[in-house]
Amino acid sequence: MDKELLVQYSELKEEIKDLRKRIQKLEKFLSDPPIVADIVKGSRKDGTIGPIKITGIPEPEYVRRQRICEKYQKLLQEKEAELLELTCQVEEYIESIEKSDLRIMFRLYFIDGYSYLAVARQMNSMFPRRKIKYTDENVKKRIQRFFEEKLKMSPNVPMKHDRL
Repeated sequence: MDKELLVQYSELKEEIKDLRKRIQKLEKFLSDPPIVADIVKGSRKDGTIGPIKITGIPEPEYVRRQRICEKYQKLLQEKEAELLELTCQVEEYIESIEKSDLRIMFRLYFIDGYSYLAVARQMNSMFPRRKIKYTDENVKKRIQRFFEEKLKMSPNVPMKHDRL
């Protein structure tokens, strides 16, 4: 459950980024809608019959996109509230980790979204006197080992011979 919580948190952050991009794209369209034009045959103001140029914005498309934008904004508010709740859970979980440097790695990797290499660089700048420097592989292995140890220690994980 612990790793799933961190993965869910990362995925929810990406989903929110995607929603924001979609809203931004729709708002751009709504603030500057394209002007369409057409020529029809009809009577003019002076009573003559002939071609008339009509210009305007495509109202059905504009209204449809306006509704979609409103739905996305509502969904974004819900997802941001969910993310806030999940952030608290993730912070509590990370705070339960015993080793300080591992907590820092988890925050950088899962909360801040750094790559393993960026985490290693940040850790090296935080701990410049460390004899063995952090590497991306080192950070990756430490995170993996943490979850492997957590999995071994978890009494709730059924063994192959156990039945539910």
